[in-house]
Amino acid sequence: MGGGNCNPKDFGAAAYWDARYSSPSTGGKGGGGGGFFDWYQSYSALRPLLRACVPTSSQVLMLGCGNSLLSEDMVKDGYQNIVNIDISSVVIEQMKEKHTDIAQLTYMQLDVRDMSFFGDGSFDCIIDKGTLDAMMCGDDAPHGAYKMLAEVARLMRPGGIYMLITYGAPKERLTLLNQVRCHWEVELYIMPATPEYQLKWSNGAAHAMMEKVALTVDGQLPPDHVLKDPESHFIYVCYKSDIVTEDKSMVAGQDDAMSSF
Repeated sequence: MGGGNCNPKDFGAAAYWDARYSSPSTGGKGGGGGGFFDWYQSYSALRPLLRACVPTSSQVLMLGCGNSLLSEDMVKDGYQNIVNIDISSVVIEQMKEKHTDIAQLTYMQLDVRDMSFFGDGSFDCIIDKGTLDAMMCGDDAPHGAYKMLAEVARLMRPGGIYMLITYGAPKERLTLLNQVRCHWEVELYIMPATPEYQLKWSNGAAHAMMEKVALTVDGQLPPDHVLKDPESHFIYVCYKSDIVTEDKSMVAGQDDAMSSF
């Protein structure tokens, strides 16, 4: 997650986020408008992948929405139904007020470890931009992360997409996905996270380069792969199959060996 002086374990607690979103510096009381902040990548950077993978008619769930502009920008680009949830009641009330005139956006205070409010197979696409990373900083990690991913798998329709944007490399994140009794087909994209590398590798394009990387048979990066940016973001596009495997195995992405998106 981003900077700030705090115990990393705070990232899994509602009290930390309530206090953060109540601060004027993050758009809380006395903040004077604005107050939007995007962890990790912006919509403009993610748009090519989102538009390629997620139809605008999809029922979308945004995990840990915070005060990101991602959902608003998606609606401006044609997306029709996005449910936004966050553990912080403070930020949910702020975002409800800011987007009261945007019917395509719904905001609810929920803990991603228990989303029983929603029925099985409620969503075509679930987007996670840093929320799993926050869960891995919680007091109950990795158990809390497992509960979250089990809920994600339950809420996705067969053929649906879980798009995970994270700092976690396959060795860590695919291990977590494997623990959930669900059959995933996973495609991996890697994007530079730091501004100097984004500029270096964009080659003047409107958005940073998104590199597609073919995972090995056991779901890892190829041994000869070198990250262009040591602080890269890993984007996992996880397709849910209606097949449940007994050994909890996962089918890794089987597309082209290294190509650029």
